[in-house]
Amino acid sequence: MLTRRHFIATGAALFSASISNPVFANSWPTASQKAAWDAQVTPASFDLETSNPWGVQPRFLPRRVEARAGLTPGDIHVDAVARYLYHIEEGGTAMRYGVAIARGNLYEPGTYTIRRKVEWPHWTPTKSMIERNPEYAEFENGQEPGPRNALGSRALYLFVGQRDTYLRIHGTPQARSIGGRASSGCVRMVMAHINELYPRVAIGATAFLYSAEDSVTARS
Repeated sequence: MLTRRHFIATGAALFSASISNPVFANSWPTASQKAAWDAQVTPASFDLETSNPWGVQPRFLPRRVEARAGLTPGDIHVDAVARYLYHIEEGGTAMRYGVAIARGNLYEPGTYTIRRKVEWPHWTPTKSMIERNPEYAEFENGQEPGPRNALGSRALYLFVGQRDTYLRIHGTPQARSIGGRASSGCVRMVMAHINELYPRVAIGATAFLYSAEDSVTARS
């Protein structure tokens, strides 16, 4: 199990974004549908580090920070205690984003490989998810893509070897959950934030999910 060692130097959302009822795709969305949905979940005059129509606690807004020496550019590190995701960049920096993690013992620390990326994905809850949350039975055959979809606008699929773990780093229509423990295992991000991160994450990148029980003192 990974621990939250001091791997990065630092640099509860209140309200979710207002989203009108989407028109769901019948299968995979077209390019025009995806563009329309992207516009719907992106604030006007969007600035990555300052726009905050969701009322997210300011410390969870994206910020470029210094990365500890020796980390591999392109990798992702998730600090489960501080609720931060770091994407390591060339030149010794990282982009830091606020996230929500899984409830209770559903969070699974480990080392994963990103083997699939999807824009505006479908979502199908697992059998165990439906058992824990019977309301998910409505989507047992899948939820069509759109701004209300549980995986939001983008999803990065986490694998161990060639095995899909069913864990994702994904957007969420519930922006108020950022900073908390809310999901059934996945790492959640504001949709406008993961839209910016998504094209910079390569297939084959490593994602490190650190333990939620360890502690660390951040350095400025």
